[in-house]
Amino acid sequence: MNNFNQLAEFQKELKKLSQKYPSLYEDLKRIEEIIIKYPTGIGKNFVIIHHSEIVDIIKARLACRSLKDRSVRLIYAYHKNKIEFIHIELYFKGDKENENRERIIQYLRGVE
Repeated sequence: MNNFNQLAEFQKELKKLSQKYPSLYEDLKRIEEIIIKYPTGIGKNFVIIHHSEIVDIIKARLACRSLKDRSVRLIYAYHKNKIEFIHIELYFKGDKENENRERIIQYLRGVE
């Protein structure tokens, strides 16, 4: 059972970044295994940036082996009632300082 879905914008970002960082698809699968066990993450590499009864939005540091660093950020939604995860955004910390707040707000409008 696949509990993970992706926004179209996320898919474009993943495709673009994976050309620069070939291990990204595999790295994403590894973090998904952690997220299945700990939906809001575990440790200092996960931060809840939005919390409600229905959905939490989490920002995670994604360890990318191609970078030999934790510089890729993953923004995802955890739908508590469905145990479903939606990947919202993926970006390299060196290219972009912060997450796209407008995209998160727009996503939340469709859910809450």
